[in-house]
Amino acid sequence: MLIGIDHLVIAVHSPNAAAEMLEREVGMAFTGGGRHEHAGTFNRLAFLGDSYVELIGVFDRALVLSNAAFAVGRASLAFLEEHGEGLATWAVASDNVAADAARLQADGSPIAAPVAGSRTRTDGEVVRWQTAFPPLGPAEPPFLIEHEMTGAEWGDEARAARARFAHPAGGRLRMAGLELAVPDTTAAAARFERWCGLGFGPDRVASIGAQTVGLRPADGRDDLPIVAIAASGPAAPALDLVRFGVRWQRRAAMARTAPQAG
Repeated sequence: MLIGIDHLVIAVHSPNAAAEMLEREVGMAFTGGGRHEHAGTFNRLAFLGDSYVELIGVFDRALVLSNAAFAVGRASLAFLEEHGEGLATWAVASDNVAADAARLQADGSPIAAPVAGSRTRTDGEVVRWQTAFPPLGPAEPPFLIEHEMTGAEWGDEARAARARFAHPAGGRLRMAGLELAVPDTTAAAARFERWCGLGFGPDRVASIGAQTVGLRPADGRDDLPIVAIAASGPAAPALDLVRFGVRWQRRAAMARTAPQAG
């Protein structure tokens, strides 16, 4: 079953520099990250509850290209080289990725069978997961991920600490939703449903848990993805700014709110 937006993969030239800027200007604390040693990439992570923003960079281009199993690294490298910095792909969390992928395949989805992945944290702990990938792209359907729910990132204590964590913005932050600009919202909605099981209503908004994903027509003027962040703290005023190919919208409320173009 699909649980919610798991994470956004934002390709950047320098994850550390990007993390410093977003922490300063958006108020998200980047507290995690590490290296995909066998895949040629490294990252910084900002957890917004159990969803997170991943800033991913490349430390070995040849290694990325040689690792066909790590589709995220290849998608991130391709985005950096073709478009510059921005949202390369994103993921939806599943509580049983093998079952979800098998069901989608039976219904005609091009999603692949799950593959195992891992990352070594800066403290040496290895974080593990399984992912199932459809063809990836910034405006394409997401891939599915199931985390190994143990350890310093996904164990019960870690998740409880994240739920209490106060970000520099002045309180708890949650990812409320994502909005994507696509050439044809009707075709995109059908593709999202067939490829990964996201069902969109007539308003082209899909609900996943407490979050929303919206589709809007691309017009060639302001086609950046919009990330909506809900803030609980009174010291976190509303915010709307563009950084690293993404429009960040922070709203001073812990409400379930669909992203809006700005």
